[in-house]
Amino acid sequence: MIQISNFRNNPQLLLLAMAFAMPLVFSVWVALLNNFVVEKAQFTGAEIGLLQSLREVPGFLAFTAVFVLLILKEQTFAMLSLLVMCIGIAVTGLLPFEIGLYCTTVLMSIGFHYFETINQSLTLQWLHKDKAAHFMGQQLAVKSFASLFAYGSIWVLMEWLDVNYTAMYMLAGGFGLILVVFMWGFFKQFEQPSLQHKHMVLRKRYWLYYALTFFSGARRQIFLVFASFMMVEKFGYSVGQISLLFIINYVFNLIFAPKIGKWIAKVGERTALTVEYVGLAVVFVSYAMVSDAQVAAVLFVIDHLFFAMAIAMKTYFQKIADPKDIASTAGVAFTINHIAAVVIPALLGILWLSSPSAVFYIGAGFAVCSLILALNIPDEPQDGSEFRFSLKAD
Repeated sequence: MIQISNFRNNPQLLLLAMAFAMPLVFSVWVALLNNFVVEKAQFTGAEIGLLQSLREVPGFLAFTAVFVLLILKEQTFAMLSLLVMCIGIAVTGLLPFEIGLYCTTVLMSIGFHYFETINQSLTLQWLHKDKAAHFMGQQLAVKSFASLFAYGSIWVLMEWLDVNYTAMYMLAGGFGLILVVFMWGFFKQFEQPSLQHKHMVLRKRYWLYYALTFFSGARRQIFLVFASFMMVEKFGYSVGQISLLFIINYVFNLIFAPKIGKWIAKVGERTALTVEYVGLAVVFVSYAMVSDAQVAAVLFVIDHLFFAMAIAMKTYFQKIADPKDIASTAGVAFTINHIAAVVIPALLGILWLSSPSAVFYIGAGFAVCSLILALNIPDEPQDGSEFRFSLKAD
């Protein structure tokens, strides 16, 4: 009983449990999406771009999370959001046509983006600044293990046991619902260390974090939407092959993410983000020129590994933030992240029809913009020392 009580009273264990549950379900949606929409709904780049833009609309509205917190506690809100995401994924296979896919995507996305907003807020509030980077690396490792399990299950069930898309979506969503109900009942309701603002917060001294967040959202769409779509459309990768690629991605994250977290704590946010953005620029330019399926697969794995370094952007904000601003700013940051994400997939989906390589050159441009911004992070970020070069802030 004492051991069980220790588990129930540990907020970090809840964070790790949620870090397992969310990607376990969401990874199934990601892995199946491109093949599902091409095979069942005959999507082209234009339709997949529109679907991804619609998926990002709830992320654009993430700032409204702060108003929901007037009614719900953050922990409860996180659980409800996970439930909505699981339901949206469970019913995806039942509506294999354009409008149906748009509707289930938006439902899933509402749960996903509200959960990610609140989860980031809880993580930054419940962790000490000195331990945040390492713990976030552990979170990434847990997420990778969950995703690895999901992709392995897809490969076994669909490639070997001939399970269809509808059953796969139902299995993922249903299992996710069971996990959420368990977490809701098992863990106690934790107190917040700081009373959070229940209104929107925009501060001039956070401008660098806002800018980095904006370009992160723009750049990430190139990987999530078009790099994955390229593997299916240009190189003819099957569901099983895509799943194996993601398995490799998450094995690497499982091994290296905790080490990356420790490395970020050692070298600082500016160095970590500089390495990430230089690497991503090279990867995107390579995407534009690649003609070999195996080389494309290597780029895909390297691309995914660089995203583990995005931990540095979160720890930078944690170091400069007023603790009372964290929940509100998490919502605002997700909205900023999705300003570009709402528009870019649809616009670049049209560009994709005439010049796929141009899409990746634009992605390289986003990475360069992020690099320029990252160079403005000081050696030791803190309240009052948010950037190296800037006009005087509030």
